[in-house]
Amino acid sequence: MFRRYRRLALISALAATAVILSACSGSAEPAPSTGGEPDPDATLHVGLVLEPTNLDIRHTSGAALEQILIDNIYEGLVSRTQENEIVERLASEYEVSDDGLTYTFTLNDGITFHDGSPLTAADVVSSYETVRTDATVQGNAEFASVSSISAPDDTTVEIVLSEPNQNFLFALTGPAGLVFKKGDTTDLKTAENGTGPFTLTRWNKGSTITFARNDDYWGEPAGVAEVEFQYIPDFTAGVNAALAGDVDVLTAVDPNLAPQLEDSGDFTLTTGRTTDKATLAFNNKKAPLDDVRVREALRLAIDHDALIEAVGAGTPLYGPIPELDPGYEDLSDVISYDPERAKELLAEAGQEDLDLTLTIPSFYGTTVPKVLISDFDKVGVNLEVDSVEFPTWLEDVYTNKDYDLSFVLHVEPRDFGNFANPDYYFGYDNAEVQDLYAQALAEVDPDASAKLLAEAARIVSEDHAADWLYNGQTITAVSPIVSGFPEDSINSRINLAGVTVSAAS
Repeated sequence: MFRRYRRLALISALAATAVILSACSGSAEPAPSTGGEPDPDATLHVGLVLEPTNLDIRHTSGAALEQILIDNIYEGLVSRTQENEIVERLASEYEVSDDGLTYTFTLNDGITFHDGSPLTAADVVSSYETVRTDATVQGNAEFASVSSISAPDDTTVEIVLSEPNQNFLFALTGPAGLVFKKGDTTDLKTAENGTGPFTLTRWNKGSTITFARNDDYWGEPAGVAEVEFQYIPDFTAGVNAALAGDVDVLTAVDPNLAPQLEDSGDFTLTTGRTTDKATLAFNNKKAPLDDVRVREALRLAIDHDALIEAVGAGTPLYGPIPELDPGYEDLSDVISYDPERAKELLAEAGQEDLDLTLTIPSFYGTTVPKVLISDFDKVGVNLEVDSVEFPTWLEDVYTNKDYDLSFVLHVEPRDFGNFANPDYYFGYDNAEVQDLYAQALAEVDPDASAKLLAEAARIVSEDHAADWLYNGQTITAVSPIVSGFPEDSINSRINLAGVTVSAAS
């Protein structure tokens, strides 16, 4: 017997890539076009921040690649919506056995690669076998529980796991699940041969990447003839480009600069939800942060509402699971802003005059450190800030765990597994949390799995294993001539097939 899950919510522990800087992200209903009828020959100009170093999504990690390539150039058997719900893509349907071990996918008809070759189940098997057996391929670790991949016929793929894994189907929505042509020799660093609604036409490194509509696409054709991504790493320059009419959409708008775009009357600003967790990491294995009273005191000392106001965008987050992920629960009952109680706890712990160092990647700027310095000073904690280049942060904090406090925007969805890994740089080691997380992965019922995750997340927050300063939001400026541009989760991907551009009125 099989059960079919059309929109399964699953959990993914993508630890290593969780420290990637978010370029943007976005939700709500797409803003309607007011410029007239959609022009199928139009070009959509999109301003982005992070440019890929190369286009080989099989061997290179990073939000910049997934953001533009997944769903637009490459596709998997399944994909995910802005709300992170799993939906069919190359597969017309899929079934999961009652024991959670066998996944059976049926392919849609008429799928072809961009070179005109028909896609068959053999291409899927070849792609996934490569992921399973090649440690250099993105997603290899997520295929650790895969025991076999087979094609009973040209339109059916069967994957068998050695043990149930709630991570697995969600992993197929990322780079691990993308399907490539068997035996293809395309140089994926500079070219592509996907199945998606767009093809790559040119890449002017340091400037733009351009896609064209794939007129032979197996599904609904894209709404625009061309998409040009303009890479503008400077936020002020991005706003200037938008005001000059060089881009129709500007992602990752700096909240402090947003009024310029809003006041111009030329753009609608949307605020999108993300899974970005602005994490104040505590080194749980290093004194005095190995004392839960000290960790709780630091959390009590932070005025989260004021910090979010200073940052300019975000919502409160009191635990390790954001709203868009399974297992989310409002944990505001666990912690509050209470400087006096913070002082009491520090006194109980014998840490009334405490010196700590915050190690932070330099690209995050000074807003968060300034707020923390001020808040901690009010409870007798002197905070020194060590702003370092990202490679230094990776070496000292992430790898060597040589730090007191750190701040990083963890953008990966469903990465709660970091707190179930005692070797992760948080240094948090709780056997009950690890057991609950293992149960959640093995649980075949997604609702039951989410309940186990919520239980574990509450323990992590009550242990004050870290502080979650805010759940990131993204501001996107959209021209009135653009309709259907995604708003939520666009740090993970920007599915552009349904976007249209109208002739300006």
